[in-house]
Amino acid sequence: MPESRYEGYIFDLDGTIYLGDALIPGAALTIERLRSNERRMVFLSNKPLEGCANYAAKLTRLGIPACSDDVINSSQALIHLLRDRHPGARVLAIAEHKLLDELAEAGFEVTQRVDIVDVVVAAFDRTLDYTKLNLAHQALVRGAHFYATNGDKTCPVEGGEIPDCAGVIAFLEATTGRIVQEIAGKPSPHILKAALARLQADASRCLMVGDRLDTDITMGVRAGMDTALVLSGVTSREMLAETEIRPTYVLESVADCP
Repeated sequence: MPESRYEGYIFDLDGTIYLGDALIPGAALTIERLRSNERRMVFLSNKPLEGCANYAAKLTRLGIPACSDDVINSSQALIHLLRDRHPGARVLAIAEHKLLDELAEAGFEVTQRVDIVDVVVAAFDRTLDYTKLNLAHQALVRGAHFYATNGDKTCPVEGGEIPDCAGVIAFLEATTGRIVQEIAGKPSPHILKAALARLQADASRCLMVGDRLDTDITMGVRAGMDTALVLSGVTSREMLAETEIRPTYVLESVADCP
């Protein structure tokens, strides 16, 4: 296969590099080939519940050596966005401890004092309760900025799915009259901006590779990137025929990545 014209690659994970706990056939060879040609790459996940180190460990276990800096999830995209717009902000987050710790490590003050909150964040939270919703409500009424990691109705986890980032957003919007300002995860541009910053490459010189038309491919097209849809995940040729979204490449799997 001829040497790629792309400097950087942004790979979705589930459905693109692996399915569940099984590596997509040819994925490891593709990554090895691109790395041997000194191509830069980053792996994306829209799930905020697992840390980047966990995804890197899974990739390594499956046969693709990786470190946490090789992975960006929607939590990291949110942090990238907040650093740009509200550096050092005081943040009240409806979130699990993992995201709270990441925000603190990134230099934000995590607080539940509604009188000093600068930013309210909505994220997936399996410990969600009325107290958290009430504090977020009060902070937004007082004028805090409003962001979210994801707009999904559910988040896939081992053993099923958990609700409901979209529900939290809808509740807070309805009860405060405020509208969420930005959602950091796919298909918003912010997770892609975080990935391009990590790659230190221009969008026009990178390829977005993923299995979902409505997130991976849409996001890449909006950014002016070339895109590669792989048919190893949720999208079929029949689904592709029924949409106006047109990827640059349609591949059976990442094994065919240019």
